[in-house]
Amino acid sequence: MKILGIDTTSKFFSLGLYDGQRIYEYNLDLGTRHSTLLAPTLKRVLDALGWDIKEIDYFACGLGPGSFTGIRVGLAAIKGLSWALNKPVAGISILDILANKVKAPGVLAAPVIDAKRGLIYCSIYKREKGCLKRIAPYMLLSEDELYRKIKRNTVMLGDALSLYKEKILKNISGAVILDKDCWYPDGHNIIQLALEKIKAKAFNSAFNLKPIYLYPKECQIRKH
Repeated sequence: MKILGIDTTSKFFSLGLYDGQRIYEYNLDLGTRHSTLLAPTLKRVLDALGWDIKEIDYFACGLGPGSFTGIRVGLAAIKGLSWALNKPVAGISILDILANKVKAPGVLAAPVIDAKRGLIYCSIYKREKGCLKRIAPYMLLSEDELYRKIKRNTVMLGDALSLYKEKILKNISGAVILDKDCWYPDGHNIIQLALEKIKAKAFNSAFNLKPIYLYPKECQIRKH
């Protein structure tokens, strides 16, 4: 079984591959150049492994929340491949991908992503019996809401820490801040979560895979 998974919802292009035995990953800071560099980077990595894209059995894709353009770039690429090759896709939130970096059992983990305009994407997780469990919805929060939602001694990671780290340490008792190396998604964790979804048969087709948008203005949603 071969799996290819990507996430383009942050400034990183995170690529994970699985050949049935080993996980390979490639993580590259592309800033806002995902649309121009995704395809050639993907081809280069596949060529290096000697893989043909037709050999892929499953795809996985980061669904957001995050950069509106980034989400659409990655989703369009994976949907196109999935549709053309008639292969299923495992859709994964970037919040899940980040939380999967926290391996300690019983510990509360809260990934926090800068949503701009003074807002933060967040959720809360706990690892039980070796499995990551999300115990709160995907949320779009103000600073004050974040401080009320997160319990003491929670492990926190994500790029919002570059803006709010000191305030979080001041307002959330015992908060544990992970290093910057843990603030962005990586291919290894994409594949780990994809394997769980495939085992549970929790995957989609190219036609029903949908992004996670929490910020209505990003989507230009209008109420009539």
